[in-house]
Amino acid sequence: MKIEFCGAATSVTGSCHLITTEKHKVLLDCGQFQGGKAMDALNYEEFPFNPADIDYVVLSHAHVDHCGRLPLLVKRGFRGRIYCTDATADLLSVMLKDCGYIHEKEAEWKNRKAERAGKAKTEPLYTVNDAVETLNYVTPVLYDQLVELNEEMRIVFNDAGHILGSAIIELWVEEEDNVSKIVFSGDLGMMDRPILRNPTLIKKADYVIMETTYGNRLHEKNSTSINQLIDIVLKTTRRGGTVVIPSFAVGRTQELIYQFNRFYEDNSEYKAELDKLFVYIDSPMATTATEVFKRNAQVFDEETKAYIMKGDNPLDFKNLKFTRTSEESRMLNLDPSPKIIISASGMCEAGRIRHHLKHNLWNPKSSIVFVGYQAEGTLGRLIVEGAKDVMLFGEEVHVNAEIYNLEGFSGHADRDGLLQWLRGFQNKPHDIFLVHGEPDSKHDFADTVKKELGWDCTVIEGISEFELAKETVMTMQEVAADVASKEQILSVRDRIADIHDDLEKILYNAQLAVGDRISPERMVEINNIVLELEKSALNLGSAVTEEDRSGETAV
Repeated sequence: MKIEFCGAATSVTGSCHLITTEKHKVLLDCGQFQGGKAMDALNYEEFPFNPADIDYVVLSHAHVDHCGRLPLLVKRGFRGRIYCTDATADLLSVMLKDCGYIHEKEAEWKNRKAERAGKAKTEPLYTVNDAVETLNYVTPVLYDQLVELNEEMRIVFNDAGHILGSAIIELWVEEEDNVSKIVFSGDLGMMDRPILRNPTLIKKADYVIMETTYGNRLHEKNSTSINQLIDIVLKTTRRGGTVVIPSFAVGRTQELIYQFNRFYEDNSEYKAELDKLFVYIDSPMATTATEVFKRNAQVFDEETKAYIMKGDNPLDFKNLKFTRTSEESRMLNLDPSPKIIISASGMCEAGRIRHHLKHNLWNPKSSIVFVGYQAEGTLGRLIVEGAKDVMLFGEEVHVNAEIYNLEGFSGHADRDGLLQWLRGFQNKPHDIFLVHGEPDSKHDFADTVKKELGWDCTVIEGISEFELAKETVMTMQEVAADVASKEQILSVRDRIADIHDDLEKILYNAQLAVGDRISPERMVEINNIVLELEKSALNLGSAVTEEDRSGETAV
């Protein structure tokens, strides 16, 4: 068995890793490179493999740097299945179509310039139609379900706590009666963050592929960043300025909505001030993504589920406004009244955020607040690092606005969070491969792991291939037992009780399982039933909340 690192090998974007066995080829992620012209050019290069040879793609989550080249993969010949969580599948429909639209518009703009210069036209990386075609190959599954790819391979998606639907992937591969287990971290989230659950700790692995976005940095506490954000909002709007927040449409925007919801509800002393202050979500994709969040309440943390079940939608409040049309977006910059604008893209490379920066960067009354990672080569990175002048739509804009970078809102685990996740393994994996980080971040984290755990890590520094030694961890028959641990069995029993009081038969079977009188395979079946029931129950609660809210509005 071999693993080839085809992306996220020298930076944090373009996640793509190829697992090759004697019979099958599995791709972990197929992401887009981001970060200026040099990185963007990588997207147009040939894949270091034949897309038609890939049997399956196993996708960790729906951020563009992990899923953004899937339509290109299909365009160039892939015809296998794309496995991901059901929430990720919902988001893919939004993300990929939006990417296709952006690529088409960029190609149109370049071709207008090329025509005037007498140069050859260029094709878009892919189109909206390519994105729609890609969705036909998507196979959604639920967290914790044991899925058989083929006779030699099984996968399980575990919650990564990064964005809605994000997953840590467990992949079991059988070759010549040897079963090896590969764990791919995807992007790991922060502990104890709103809406989403904590990243799942995995106990066993032969090989770990691990992200290191913040492998050498510590975030300030989330609560500190929230307080700072509120202070910035009050200070800026009181002097008549606008707060502009470049934000990733999926994940960060929804957390900001949640936090502003709590602020508006819990601070009656500012009521007169807040009644006149509106929060605008100026991104069609973020608007649609928020609707997807509302339909996937089954993956929320317990606190957020409790809000929903008591009739409080944490992703909606009176002063929240969604702008879909270009005209509505333009009007925000013509209106001089103080406001909060949350807009994509999060790294300021495309989208409506660039218009809002053009109208606010020069204004000393305004504030620009960054709440996520800014890759090298992006406009966001330039502004965060103190650029005095930037180019927007061919015009030089001087930076007079106050610039803030609140890392406590980051959706990525910091160094200690990554180390905490790695400590979850009961024994040292045979190999730990560090990816998805800038060089210093990966090397520094490898040094930290060696110092704290005594484990050696392999730092990936470019497209490279490794032969994986055969490991005999368990037979394929024992994989189900590995998934259906006693902790999970107890969790299943408790979740059934929470979902519905009269499911005595399933409860009885779950009780038998605790007593070790049921096969692991049957336990997996029961778990899958519970997951489906849990999703239905939470989404019903969310739907009732929306119906109640609509009724109130009508009255």
